[in-house]
Amino acid sequence: MNLMTVRPPLRRLTLLALLLTVLAGCGAVEEGVPLPLEIDAGTSCTLDGMLLADFPGPKAQIHYSQGPADFFCDTVEMFSIYLRPEQQKRIRALYVQDMGKADWSAPQGHWIDARSAFFVADSQQRGSMGKTLASFASQADAQDFMAKHGGKLYRFADITPEMVALDGGALHDQTM
Repeated sequence: MNLMTVRPPLRRLTLLALLLTVLAGCGAVEEGVPLPLEIDAGTSCTLDGMLLADFPGPKAQIHYSQGPADFFCDTVEMFSIYLRPEQQKRIRALYVQDMGKADWSAPQGHWIDARSAFFVADSQQRGSMGKTLASFASQADAQDFMAKHGGKLYRFADITPEMVALDGGALHDQTM
């Protein structure tokens, strides 16, 4: 048997195995950020068990590195969890609904990365828990919303724990 005829196929197999290993690693990186999940009639809020589909206003979801995603019937609830100093779970993705495209009274779909969103606080529009943070993909849509419903514009990094305190913070609705 001639070694020259055996060696090239072995080299090819080795190179192919190496290439497949590299490509498999690339695929794992691309899968690192999960896609948003759609809500249905039975999707409930992680904090209070309320059915998301039963309430107006923007919804939110948090995806962790381990375990199922948490759903929230209000963006304020998502921020209240995200901004907790004791939050220990590794977060892979945060999603809110783009209210420039979604129907306020029954929002479906139109999920955007919360970290890149524009938020309007203190508007006249109410969410499931009263005052909410209306979320938008574009600043222009957020400003159009403010022209109709009032409020103040914030970026993700500008939202503070005090603004989203569920025990009577700045967004707590006294009319409920």
